[in-house]
Amino acid sequence: MQRIVVLAGGIGGARFLRGLMSAVPDADITVIGNTGDDIHLFGLKVCPDLDTVMYTLGGGIHEEQGWGRAGESFAVKEELAAYGVGPEWFGLGDRDFATHIVRTQMLAAGYPLSAVTEALCARWKPGVRLLPMSDDRIETHVLIDDSESGDGARKAVHFQEYWVRMRASVDAHAIIPVGAEQAKPAPGVLEAIAAADVVLFPPSNPVVSVGTILGVPGVREAVADAAAPVIGLSPIVGGAPVRGMADKVLAAVGVESTAAAVARHYGSGLLDGWLVDSVDAAAVAEVEEAGIRCRAVPLMMTDVEATAAMARAALALAEEVRA
Repeated sequence: MQRIVVLAGGIGGARFLRGLMSAVPDADITVIGNTGDDIHLFGLKVCPDLDTVMYTLGGGIHEEQGWGRAGESFAVKEELAAYGVGPEWFGLGDRDFATHIVRTQMLAAGYPLSAVTEALCARWKPGVRLLPMSDDRIETHVLIDDSESGDGARKAVHFQEYWVRMRASVDAHAIIPVGAEQAKPAPGVLEAIAAADVVLFPPSNPVVSVGTILGVPGVREAVADAAAPVIGLSPIVGGAPVRGMADKVLAAVGVESTAAAVARHYGSGLLDGWLVDSVDAAAVAEVEEAGIRCRAVPLMMTDVEATAAMARAALALAEEVRA
């Protein structure tokens, strides 16, 4: 049985995983999920990326928007707003609230996040082993200009505020994973990477999703030292992010929004292979000059079969590297 490890963010990672599971239904898949997007709201611990993977693979996701629950209602959100309690910009639905209540109760009882995630997955049965990158609290913040100060000062805001409330409408000067330096990988993370037959970077955000996971002490080294081929799929197609505002956070770390630049950002020390979209075929030579084997294939996740074809292409490149 092929052992595959995937470092995943939210929507892009979850949709890629659905295609991967369709392509290799018998594979043993471990997902290391980004928890840098986690936020505390209304006294509850919210893990957007873990939940998006869990709901998507468990059949409970709101398909059109790619996050949140299907058949959702917002009575609690409306009541909180009536009391003047915010933030109103982060839309937790009633069904979603239940997940966060269970998680918060279990954490308060002393269970680590990895055990809580396993318990939540017992309901959803996502068909993969879903591990948080760390049981320790890590929250990504974004350094932006403080428009209210008038003196050129800057301030840090939580990534969710930057991404959801501000829609990444202002420049990001730095991405700061608060707590990462003191964190440890969750139980099973390093072991899964060491035992993998292939490690995949899906088309998730290379800075605040995959990059944050790699920023947990020991994870980057484990991936770099892995005996398995490490294959990535570009989230940048034709010089623009397929989804979201990845160009804003790439600029914050000095990386151009091109498929080749993102491959170089990861580097040949991590990546053995890189897939770019067919429209970026001209970038193949540039990536290979950086010491990373590269192929151009269609990379738009228009449906499960198209995504499964992407996954098969990634696994084929892994075999090519291995040979």
